[in-house]
Amino acid sequence: MPRKPQFTKEEIAEYGLDVVRKKGMECLTTRELAKHLGTTVAPIFVHYPTMEELKKAVRSKAQDIYRDYIHKGLSEEIPFRGVGMQYIQFAKDEPELYRLLFLSDKSDDSEDSHYAMDELRYTQNLVRESLQSIYNMNAFAADHYFRDLWLVAHSMATLLVTGGCTYSDAEIRSIFTEVSVSICKAYKEIPGLVEGTYDVDKTFQEIVKKS
Repeated sequence: MPRKPQFTKEEIAEYGLDVVRKKGMECLTTRELAKHLGTTVAPIFVHYPTMEELKKAVRSKAQDIYRDYIHKGLSEEIPFRGVGMQYIQFAKDEPELYRLLFLSDKSDDSEDSHYAMDELRYTQNLVRESLQSIYNMNAFAADHYFRDLWLVAHSMATLLVTGGCTYSDAEIRSIFTEVSVSICKAYKEIPGLVEGTYDVDKTFQEIVKKS
């Protein structure tokens, strides 16, 4: 009778996730994982013939954790703001998983796949309806509004995981609010801004004239 595997496929992926959380994806090697498991590399290859397969499984688990944060943000009174703050919280709580999902090189899984942009689109699809409802925007404007605010959130989160952010939670909320109000006002008051058909020079001339 064949010997029962010492670890299940799920357990190995969970241990792999633990390695990444503590040390980063670059440390997820068969040797490091075997050390973490307290065994040889053999049980790993029973379930994952290549490290790429294991890394893909770990990345999927990291995505699930990130998406739990985003769904928590959606349950707040103002879903879009909740999502933004949960995005920041994820970066604080799980810096190595944030690096994996949002600061990694282009995905090798598909020529058209990029980790960060894939998650942007996933989150964008979740918040589109609430943006349309709360801010009275059509889907096209809502997607552009989300894109612009996500870039702010991404910049802030990147500063956090690289140790360069000195802003408090209150200051981060204030920054989000200022940018959000500015973009919303601009989209509604400058004809053609969202579509990219507005007169840039004329618009700037009118703005700088105001005191």
